[in-house]
Amino acid sequence: MFDAIAPRYEFVNHLMTFGLDRRWRRRAVQDLRLPANSVILDIATGTGDFVREAHRQGLRVVGTDLSFGMLAAGHGGAPLAQANAAQLPFATGSVDGVTCGYALRNFTELQASFDEMARVLRVGGRLSILEVAEPASGLWKLGFRFWFRGVVPLIGSIFSDKDAYRYLPKSTAYLPDADTLRTMLQSAGFTAINHRLILGGLSQQIIATRAL
Repeated sequence: MFDAIAPRYEFVNHLMTFGLDRRWRRRAVQDLRLPANSVILDIATGTGDFVREAHRQGLRVVGTDLSFGMLAAGHGGAPLAQANAAQLPFATGSVDGVTCGYALRNFTELQASFDEMARVLRVGGRLSILEVAEPASGLWKLGFRFWFRGVVPLIGSIFSDKDAYRYLPKSTAYLPDADTLRTMLQSAGFTAINHRLILGGLSQQIIATRAL
């Protein structure tokens, strides 16, 4: 599925978020609080939005994704590896930071993926995750459901793959709640876990540090 939507993936993402996803990724990289030339691993890198943003902020990046179609779509010259997030082909403690954008709900082995993120990070290294969320109540919730479950599949059917963009809104059902995510990250070896909602709960960000 992700191979099929790779050619129009970024375009549809920017369209369905009104371009706000660029701003969210910029902050997610900034929140790593890493010095220039630090090495970060972007997991489920897709077509490289995080890679290009990290380069703009002076970081060195390696991207990995299970979808070869996504990797083939262009990443601004970053080294790439096709890999399962639950079995990363990188040495223990080999990177300073890890990013992951809008992919957790697609991981079939989420705890193992968190364990691997912790393994490849050096002690004190930083993790920054972006993921979809859903507002808890009020107009934000009504607007989100109308847009994400009604309009987004329509946009996808016009510009990309109809079935894929029916699946993606439904995939939020596979995403654990914030407390469960925090517990899983703690179990993997992360500390100082900070969870915040973005724009009324339309998206969420998790920042964490690799413990001793």
